[in-house]
Amino acid sequence: MKVLIIEDEKTLAFEMEKFLKKAFFLCDLAHSFKQGANKLELNQYDYVLIDLGLPDGDGFELLSKAKKSNPDAAYIILTARGKLEDRVAGLDMGADDYLAKPFFLPELQSRMQAIARRKFKVAEDLIPLGNFSIDLQKRFVFFEEEQIELSRKEFDLLSYLLLHKNRVLTRIQLSEHIWGNFVDDDYDSNYIDAHIKNIRKKLNLYAPTEWLETVRGVGYRIKK
Repeated sequence: MKVLIIEDEKTLAFEMEKFLKKAFFLCDLAHSFKQGANKLELNQYDYVLIDLGLPDGDGFELLSKAKKSNPDAAYIILTARGKLEDRVAGLDMGADDYLAKPFFLPELQSRMQAIARRKFKVAEDLIPLGNFSIDLQKRFVFFEEEQIELSRKEFDLLSYLLLHKNRVLTRIQLSEHIWGNFVDDDYDSNYIDAHIKNIRKKLNLYAPTEWLETVRGVGYRIKK
């Protein structure tokens, strides 16, 4: 999933980026209010981590702007402010969580995963999908008890479609969330089609994958 880290402490920002990339997140960095606002206008994110104490603007104001341009994102406030009023204000404005500095990076990841479980109504890491099951935490795909090998990108694509089940995702949306930012509206690629073909080929060796639908001229959908 895509994460925007808006943090003016560059050392902390780079540490978060490094840690989250190891957990298979795609990360963008912004070190100021202006940089963060620009990225939010251009791109769609799954998570936005906002430091309240930005040098050129107020984090609460940026949160308000972000909710308009990225309404589907999950927001976590990062701040050294310890006042109860700040925590309440952020949550009242629509933040999903609040993390006081200093914090441990595994705690940040755990909170992000908890938000994802609530957002996508996933009670457990192991999700049934037709005759298969997907372990989102361990990044495994199983047919009964047999593990099926998917490449990193294939798993990213399958799990992202699964989390957005019953929703048609365009090739551009899938490309942005799997490979990074594409701001060209005319962008098209056969990468997504090739990976979908490979996923079907591998899974069809075990059972049909009629739940993975092609929506002609648009993109793909997992129908459950």
